[in-house]
Amino acid sequence: MTSLEKLARALAALVGTTFLDAVGYVLLAGGVWLFFYVVFQQALRHRRVGRSGPADGQAWREFRHSLRSIAIFGIVTGAVVYAGYSGWTRLYLHISDYGWSWFLLSIGVMIVVHDAYFYWTHRLMHHRRLYRLLRHDTHHRSSHPTPWAAYAFSPAEAFIQAGIGPLIVFVVPVHPVAFGLFMTWQLAFNVFGHCGYEIFPAWFLRSRAGWLLNSVTHHALHHEAFRMNYGLYFAVWDRLLRTTHPDYEQRFERAAAGPQVMAAAAGRRSTR
Repeated sequence: MTSLEKLARALAALVGTTFLDAVGYVLLAGGVWLFFYVVFQQALRHRRVGRSGPADGQAWREFRHSLRSIAIFGIVTGAVVYAGYSGWTRLYLHISDYGWSWFLLSIGVMIVVHDAYFYWTHRLMHHRRLYRLLRHDTHHRSSHPTPWAAYAFSPAEAFIQAGIGPLIVFVVPVHPVAFGLFMTWQLAFNVFGHCGYEIFPAWFLRSRAGWLLNSVTHHALHHEAFRMNYGLYFAVWDRLLRTTHPDYEQRFERAAAGPQVMAAAAGRRSTR
C-alpha cells in the first residue's frame, strides 16, 4: 500500500469516527440529560449529589467543548489508522490470530490500563503549574457537571485523554472491534459519572463492587474539591494513595438514600 493510499484511509477514518463518535455522544449524553434533567428531575431530586444544579449556559458550554474534543480524538484516530496500515501498531484484523479468549480478555486489559493512565495523567494535570498550562480548568469550570461535561476538555487535555489509544495499540495486540467495545464502555462510564445523580443503590459501597468501582458521587466530589478522587473507573488508586475524599461515604449515603429515608431525616430535624 502506498503512502497516499494509507493517508486516504486515515483521512476516511478521521472523518468517519469523528462523525460516529459525535452521534454516539449526543445520543448517550442527550438521553441521560433528558432522563435526569427533564423527565425525572423532580422525582429523582433526592439523588442529586450537589446542592445546586448546573449554572446558566453550562450545558451548552460543555457541549461545545466536547465536540471540539471529539474532533481531536478523530485526528488521533486517523494517525493511529495510518500507523496501523504502516505496520507500526499491534492491531490485528482476524480474531483467529489470538482467539476469542484474548479478544475478551483484551477488553479488560484495556480498561485496567486506561484506569491507571487516567489516574496518573489526571493527578499530574492538577499540579499547580500543569493545571494552568494544560487548561484543565476548562473541565473544572463545571463544579456541578452534567452528562455533557464528559468530554469537555481543553485541546491540550483532549490530546492527553486521546493518548490512551496509541499507547494501547502500540503495546497490546488489539482487534478493532474489541477496541470499539472498550471505547463504548469508557464513554458510557464517563457520561454517567458526570450526570450529577447517584445511580447506585444505598448498599453499593458496602459491597465488593462498591470497594472496586467508582460511583457518580465519587467524581462529583472531585469536581467540588478538585484535589481528591482522581480515579476514573476504579477506586483502587485513590484508596492506595489516600486521595479519596474524606466525606465520600457520607455524601454517597445521602445521595443514594431513598425518598422515604430523606423524608424521615427531614422530620427528625424539624422536631429538634
